[in-house]
Amino acid sequence: MAHHPAPLLIDFQNLTVLRGDRTVLHRFSLQVRPGEHLALLGPNGSGKSTLIKLMTGELYPRAATAGSRYRLAGQDDWALEEVLRQIGIVALDLLQNLSHEVTAREVTARDLVLSGYFNSLGLWPHHRVTPAHERRARAILRFLEISHLARRPLAAMSSGEQRRAIIGRALVHDPAALILDEPTNSLDPGAVRDFQQVLRQLARSGKTLILVTHHITDLIPEIGRVILMKGGRIVADGTPRQVLTSGAMSRLFGARLRVRRRRGSYDLVAR
Repeated sequence: MAHHPAPLLIDFQNLTVLRGDRTVLHRFSLQVRPGEHLALLGPNGSGKSTLIKLMTGELYPRAATAGSRYRLAGQDDWALEEVLRQIGIVALDLLQNLSHEVTAREVTARDLVLSGYFNSLGLWPHHRVTPAHERRARAILRFLEISHLARRPLAAMSSGEQRRAIIGRALVHDPAALILDEPTNSLDPGAVRDFQQVLRQLARSGKTLILVTHHITDLIPEIGRVILMKGGRIVADGTPRQVLTSGAMSRLFGARLRVRRRRGSYDLVAR
């Protein structure tokens, strides 16, 4: 019997994306296979945020041109709800939106996880939570080791605990992939280590991880592919050892930098 490989989760070919009258991504191509763990690394303004919106169907490329392809989760034609069931997004702006609302004092970890079923932040009276939803939420809280926070309001949690809860919200549909957008911003070193353990646990569970960051220290040993972005283009794509060189990092960030490797982790220092 012939073996048919699983379809690509992300399959972009020669896509151009405009924001207003500015071209942010130009003839951009990217393919991501199921089970792959990769990091998208680049300075602010490199096009990473636009690429995230393209991967989650929040932005669309310019009208199709010859040789272009915009395929998500193996489908040329798809509904946004279908994409979000395949590709979960973990973004800090969700937490920031909550932190500016009175609901941050009311939404618990349980509420936040369950709200993933309704594409909301927290639960509302018209939401119908089923016993199956409750069972799934409890399983996710156990997996993330935050069952003890189920009834605790987000405002009473540490930043690291809040981030585990927001990951739980993205996991309710058991997506094949998770996109993590600058996941360790504002965390102290201890919280970063704890959060990286969660990422490693997710990687070992079979989820595809797409880590989008400008911090080389965010990378975990399971990341097998690193893509460098600058000016809306991919400037390097390969294994961490191939891509994370002092010369490449210096060119990427426009400064004289040296890469330090230690037991599968990376750091940047000035030189």
